[in-house]
Amino acid sequence: MQKLKDWYYSLQARERLMVSIGGILAVLTILYLFALAPFYSAIDARAERVAQKQGDLAWMRSVAGDVIGLSQDAPIPVAPSGESLVVLVDRAARECGLSSALTGQTPNGATGIRVRLERADFDKLILCLANLQQGHAVSIESATIDRTSEPGFVNASLVLNRAPV
Repeated sequence: MQKLKDWYYSLQARERLMVSIGGILAVLTILYLFALAPFYSAIDARAERVAQKQGDLAWMRSVAGDVIGLSQDAPIPVAPSGESLVVLVDRAARECGLSSALTGQTPNGATGIRVRLERADFDKLILCLANLQQGHAVSIESATIDRTSEPGFVNASLVLNRAPV
């Protein structure tokens, strides 16, 4: 360190000024590249995500009346099926891409079933439940859905019922 000080003070005043300015610029450049640039990038990404979500919300609000009107007017079509609810839920889970997430099924009375899913894709789960409800008159008696550490994936415990056919 002493050699560096000796070298610095052995320079002409103009040279010391140039070395000092260069050192300050180097420190500022490193600070920007490793601290400020990633921070600004993260802020921009979050702002874009918020704008996208606001657009999605505005669209959902604009079609909410149509969806409510359609859901009140349309009867629930029931596909005639003699298969048990256990088989129906298993088949629906495979068709929706949730077979690996389906960890347990237990009958619950004459027309019900308890279903456990672990690390299930939330969007696929909701689509699968909608298909079961609309196509097979399966109703959701209760549902407990917990998020996992991985975004978009959930653990779910469901109690499903179907009127006897």
